[in-house]
Amino acid sequence: MHASNINIAAIDIKGSGKEKTTTTAKRVDLFRISFDLDENRISPSGAKDLYVIVTGPDERPITIPSSSSTFETRDEGEKTYTNKVTVQYEQGKRTPVSFDWKPEAGKYQTGDYKIQIYQNGYKIGEGTKALKKGGLFS
Repeated sequence: MHASNINIAAIDIKGSGKEKTTTTAKRVDLFRISFDLDENRISPSGAKDLYVIVTGPDERPITIPSSSSTFETRDEGEKTYTNKVTVQYEQGKRTPVSFDWKPEAGKYQTGDYKIQIYQNGYKIGEGTKALKKGGLFS
């Protein structure tokens, strides 16, 4: 399997409930992570577990104790994941996947966030999102 069109949108939720994308770390309320599972003629249809790892600017995986755990990769051994997503995959068809992710602490640091997507122990895609420092003199 392969993931493409990986997009990480940093969302600022206004008081009115309106959503706006931002690149300023202190304004980010959540990440909206979206990607496509490309069509695959070999992989059978059915539920697929995808493990998503969000790595912060400090190079450590961001985890939420209530929903994070570990999984076994084929090349790198055991890894801690940020979120597990189960999708219904149909053989030979492109499948869009999207979910919102908010850290338990509610704060994002400035720097680069790396997203890695694994399925069946193999890395199937990755992307990055840079958040900058906000303010007048940054």
